[in-house]
Amino acid sequence: MENLVKENKYILDVKDLKVSYHTYAGEVQSVRGVSFKVDRGEVLAIVGESGCGKSVTARSIMSLIQAPQGEIKKGSKIFFNGEDVLAYNKKQIRKFRGGDCAMIFQDALTSLNPTMKIGKQIMENLIIHRNMNKKEAKEEAIKILKSVGIPNAEKRIDQYPHEFSGGMRQRAMIAIAVACEPKILIADEPTTALDVTIQAQILELINELKDRLNTAVILITHDFGVVAGMADKIAVMYAGQIIESGEKRDIFYNPKYPYTWALLNSVPKLEWKGKQLLDTIKGTPPDLIAPPKGCAFAARCKYCMNICLEEEPKEYSFENSQQAKCWLYSEEMPEGMLNEILEDKKNE
Repeated sequence: MENLVKENKYILDVKDLKVSYHTYAGEVQSVRGVSFKVDRGEVLAIVGESGCGKSVTARSIMSLIQAPQGEIKKGSKIFFNGEDVLAYNKKQIRKFRGGDCAMIFQDALTSLNPTMKIGKQIMENLIIHRNMNKKEAKEEAIKILKSVGIPNAEKRIDQYPHEFSGGMRQRAMIAIAVACEPKILIADEPTTALDVTIQAQILELINELKDRLNTAVILITHDFGVVAGMADKIAVMYAGQIIESGEKRDIFYNPKYPYTWALLNSVPKLEWKGKQLLDTIKGTPPDLIAPPKGCAFAARCKYCMNICLEEEPKEYSFENSQQAKCWLYSEEMPEGMLNEILEDKKNE
């Protein structure tokens, strides 16, 4: 009965995640109360500008926050199949990391071990998590390399990372990540620094693996083109918080938060024929050593009100499970003023 209950839960349920880094300048509050859920076979895209806490969130799920500099705060919960990952012992963490949950890191060149052959790096996972012997692991590693589109896998398995091109290294990273058929795959900007053709191939590959294994995928990126092609749901992060979330269509066609509006306005449009300038978000993100007491985006928001500077907004819910943390949707906000702001947004 207990197993049946766990099976009905979300594969991953993150609740009130708070992560800080202790530096000489003070405590940097990198992640400030992040919550989200991911189901089997679902793709959640976490978007936001650099430094907003996307990668720290991903590393927290994998239990890769290094103490004493990094600290996951008490009260944070990360549930995998109903079990709290943060309460795991070393043996359970080892099984979870690489076995149940795997990660494709942002830069394959620095993430792969330069002193180990690609094949050995894949075989390690197979030997540890799937209890294979060396011969079985090598045969399986060759199959996996072929499945991710690496030609001449029998030869490539005995080569080092520096002998691979950028796209091939990224494919090798994916091979290592999917070797144990994980239930959760975290892709941290998997197409960074790759040309457009290779980007499309890598994303298609992740999609194929997701469909074949019914894997939950967390896609971390700042590229809305990638999000449009892959995501089912979107979570928008700013200054260590998720400030808007919802179904992909709702976020693209009916965004609620001014920061999301600004992000979407900074993306070039297909209908542009002249030399239109891209919109920019003026100002800089807040200092997370001393976060503002009100809305984190207030200093950069053209619709900022006095309350935005004084008090953090609560989360407001809309249709289709869309949510946003913005005072524009407060019950005390005059309806005429909100309609005027929304009309102004449409005309931008």
